[in-house]
Order: sequence, then C-alpha cells, then structure tokens
Amino acid sequence: MVLLLSLLVFIAAPLLVHASSLLEITELLTHPEQYDHQEVVVTGQVTNVQLATNRHGEPAYGFLLKDQAGTLKIISLGQVEVREGDQVIVEGVFSRLRQAGRTVIYNEIKALSIKPMSRLNPDLVG
Repeated sequence: MVLLLSLLVFIAAPLLVHASSLLEITELLTHPEQYDHQEVVVTGQVTNVQLATNRHGEPAYGFLLKDQAGTLKIISLGQVEVREGDQVIVEGVFSRLRQAGRTVIYNEIKALSIKPMSRLNPDLVG
C-alpha cells in the first residue's frame, strides 16, 4: 500500500507543478518584466502558423497563440506538430523582447514543449 501511494505521488507531482504554474496570456502581457527569461506555461489557440529554418539550416516554425484576452508569438525548432485552430499547452521560456537583426520582437515564448490539448484528454476538448 505504501509503495502504491509513493508511486502515485511520484507520478502526480509533476502534474501539480505544471497546473499551478499555468498563466493567462494577459498576465504575461501585463507584467512582462516579471516573467522575462523565465519558464512559463500557457494555453490557447494556434493561429498564423509559419514555417522557417534557423541560421543552421534546421527546420523551425512559429505561430501566434491566442486566448480571449491576448496574443503571444511562439517559436519552436523541428517539424510542425500543430495546425491552425488547435488548442495547445505551451511550455517555454518567455522573452519580453529580443533583437533579431534590426528587428525587435516583443512578448515571445521559445517553446520547449507544445502539446495539443486533444491528445492530453479528448473529453475536455470540444
């Protein structure tokens, strides 16, 4: 019994950490300096997917993540695993601003993980 309880705590602990750190997009947009260069977790709808390659020639992509109150830019390396309209959970590092050549990019997350919500629990997604 103790072993089973220990196993459940071990499995559930990461889920509790992630659930407590889920942020609203408006929180990031309202207080960007508080989250600058910090790992964050946000959720929203994928729009405006764009394919790219990085300076090393590796595949990359970006998209806008929207909820009812705001929009953030998401960038990621690798092949695109999301589609327009997908509801996703994004874990990544938030940047209040970064310089890309002569362009300044504001309020962006470099994704470490992007998970479609339909794959996590189809019963929760309409």
